[in-house]
Amino acid sequence: MAADLVVRRPQGLYCPAGDFYVDPWRQVERAVITHAHADHARTGHRHYLAARRGVGVLRARLGRIDVTGLDWGETVTLGAARVSLHPAGHILGSAQVRIEVDGQVWVLAGDYCVSTLGDANPTCEPFEPVRCDCFVTEATFGLPLYRWPRHADVFDDMNGWWQANAAAGEASLVGAYSLGKTQHVLAGIAADLGPIYVHPAAEAINAAHRAEGVRLPATRPWGDLDDPRALRGALVVAPPGASAPWRWQRSVRVRESFASGWMQQHGARHRAGLDRGFVLSDHADWPGLLAAVDAARCGRVIVTHGDEAALVRAVTDKGLRCGTFRTAFGDEAPGEGGAAE
Repeated sequence: MAADLVVRRPQGLYCPAGDFYVDPWRQVERAVITHAHADHARTGHRHYLAARRGVGVLRARLGRIDVTGLDWGETVTLGAARVSLHPAGHILGSAQVRIEVDGQVWVLAGDYCVSTLGDANPTCEPFEPVRCDCFVTEATFGLPLYRWPRHADVFDDMNGWWQANAAAGEASLVGAYSLGKTQHVLAGIAADLGPIYVHPAAEAINAAHRAEGVRLPATRPWGDLDDPRALRGALVVAPPGASAPWRWQRSVRVRESFASGWMQQHGARHRAGLDRGFVLSDHADWPGLLAAVDAARCGRVIVTHGDEAALVRAVTDKGLRCGTFRTAFGDEAPGEGGAAE
């Protein structure tokens, strides 16, 4: 039996043949990064390799780093390994890492999104199936209960909610993480319904998206929200728990919501004290995870973070070899990836 192309070390997932790590959680010499979320892209590595489309958001998160950007499908040789990056459909620049050594191919998918409904996330390229011998998959939403509605239906619901609140003289807050979900909300919302405000944590990230040609609506300065009159009829997009002016003024009611796959859990909205919950995720749901495994046409699967046991059982039932990698990637609710979204 051929040696594993990737093994787990204290620093992270390591490729011995190429002497590099994929999304390491401790400082290393060379890191191949699947995407810029904080649980996958950390500061302190000597050199970074990432998809060229994601370099801007990576620098927006990490500052000045030594990073090489690869075009999709471009191959580089690292030691005895041939490495290429392929779209993962998760956020801008999110990549699957294809590693080939002596004819054996592994694919590390990182976080990814496969839609079995034909939905497209306008902020990034769709997931590209890559055939391999071993497929390393996440399982953030690795339970059969997670089945996403169509994006168009979610945004119709969100637009109607915003309109109804505006007609009542109220503001609408959508809780969304600054990288990925904020841009997905902005790209999908009906921008002509009223003024839109975005938390300052997303400003540089929005600029990086626009620089890559992602179309986002114009937003108004966050500081304007100090005036309660600016809130009436407005849509506010901000990370959960962000400090916000309306927390201490009562003249305008702010209806609060959260956009996340975790909102599909029964009672999640009520436990969080939200007016609404929108089931909008940039991760694969249960059908998407199984579709990705099928598309890889592999004989072996390794499951990383999330609901690993259920996915391992389902993959084993397909007749494939299946095991797990324990990683430091976040997966706890309600953050849909913890620091990752």
